[in-house]
Amino acid sequence: MKRFLSIAGFFLCCLCANAQGSIPLLDKVEGHRVSFHYTYSLSRNGEDFTPVTDGDVCVEGNAYRMEGLGLKVVSDGTTRWSVDESAGEMVIEKVEKEDLFTNPALFIASYKNYRDQIRVNSSGEDFLDVTLTLDEDTRARFHLKDIVYGALQGKSDFSLDVKSLSKDFVITDLR
Repeated sequence: MKRFLSIAGFFLCCLCANAQGSIPLLDKVEGHRVSFHYTYSLSRNGEDFTPVTDGDVCVEGNAYRMEGLGLKVVSDGTTRWSVDESAGEMVIEKVEKEDLFTNPALFIASYKNYRDQIRVNSSGEDFLDVTLTLDEDTRARFHLKDIVYGALQGKSDFSLDVKSLSKDFVITDLR
């Protein structure tokens, strides 16, 4: 599950980066609710990129909603609910502010830490295709499309009601 969260963190990182260190998408992200569809793939030791997953992300400030790899992860910036419907499990955790990999919305402010590792393959009004060099043998490719910038709506839909789940769900509350 943490791998999925770190993947989403890099998506938000990539949404904010552009060639030569300019950040036009970052200016657009601030003060908006942003949603997009993503495809994530990896390349190791020069092999072709292998699809890993795809899904959808919606972020507003430090709150986010992600779906992919069969998981639904929702955070209001303070609490994170991770739901695996097929396994019938939910994990509830406190969000640690300094933990960028488990609170991917924080990448919006820290994309500069990865700027030298990002190559923008192509971009447009509603898509971004980037490659991130993770180490000398591993590259990750992120293709974000259908990027939509909307008005801020508040955090009311960035939480999950435990009572809405089937009584058969196993709920682990780590707060």
